[in-house]
Amino acid sequence: MRSNKRIYLSPPHMTGKELQYIEEAFASNWVAPLGPHVDGFEAELSSYLGVKGALALNSGTAAMHLALLLAGVGQGDRVFGSALTFAATVNPVLYVEAEPVFIDSEPVTWNMSPAALEWALKEARAEGALPRAVIVVNLYGQSADMDPILELCEKYGVILIEDAAESLGATYRGQKSGTFGRFGILSFNGNKIITTSGGGALVSDDLDALARARYLASQARQKARHYEHTEAGYNYRLSNILAAIGRAQLAVIEKRVEAKRNIFMRYQKALGAIEGIRFMPDPGYGRSSHWLTALTIDQDKCGVSRDQLIDALEEENIEARPLWKPMQLQPLYRGAKYYEHPGGSVSETLFEKGLCLPSGSSLEVEEQDLIISILQHALHSR
Repeated sequence: MRSNKRIYLSPPHMTGKELQYIEEAFASNWVAPLGPHVDGFEAELSSYLGVKGALALNSGTAAMHLALLLAGVGQGDRVFGSALTFAATVNPVLYVEAEPVFIDSEPVTWNMSPAALEWALKEARAEGALPRAVIVVNLYGQSADMDPILELCEKYGVILIEDAAESLGATYRGQKSGTFGRFGILSFNGNKIITTSGGGALVSDDLDALARARYLASQARQKARHYEHTEAGYNYRLSNILAAIGRAQLAVIEKRVEAKRNIFMRYQKALGAIEGIRFMPDPGYGRSSHWLTALTIDQDKCGVSRDQLIDALEEENIEARPLWKPMQLQPLYRGAKYYEHPGGSVSETLFEKGLCLPSGSSLEVEEQDLIISILQHALHSR
């Protein structure tokens, strides 16, 4: 039964056209940061998302750092953010010497709880310590419930930053994920729905802010014949070669979304009726890209733990992982303030029971059938 090749969680999936664009970059000698493919990639991203501008960068983390700087976040400020996320969402808060405060998930979307956010904002206003920004994360290809979150940010005068690193291709009420906040963050890491190997983007309708970000991301070089600098900048721009890869990838984004959604539905059809198995809910207000198929395992009901299923898959050379470990449980952020969803900590329960299954858009039906059969055997043998 063991897979001859390792089945990864979400490996890169090349289209075959990447080499054509890379060869164009080599032929033109545009191999360093900036160049025609960077310009083209930014324009195509803007067009796909329906935003006024996009800035191609070397990582989503760089995009988050710049978004915080553009939002005016600095030493001593507070930033509210989703608790259930990868650390790269939050680490830039430390870069700007601000204080992170974590907001729990809610059970309907697994994303930021509007109820917990409202509680946190009310308390912060009473303390005279409103956050400078709120970072909402769209997990595993699913948009957060943006309407109440936007309403709260507008009510309290707080800038919203949308981390759409995992949700490119998803929609919320017909609008593309990543376009709701003042700034949107994208990632093109090797495991994302499209990849540039490493890379990211900052997107916004605020072109003046993007111009400022472009300047900061290019070492804050002044317009002068010589190298002139009046403030510290960063080496954050994407290379023309990596942007070439991104252009080929972006051209098939809708096919990638369709493939991911089909993978999710096959898992759900095969496993969803098993007692104790609960897939990431679909709240019905948009389209999830299902970047990763995520579910929870109730050991008391199905007789097997999440970790036992991970071990069963690993024995057959198949990668699976828990859901993100919430930030309030991370040693780095021990002691940070945390606001639970009413009724108890949703993010901590999801981490305890949550499982991500192989969901690469290149996953073959036969490979998925193997994964399903291993899981069914492990679940039914207990």
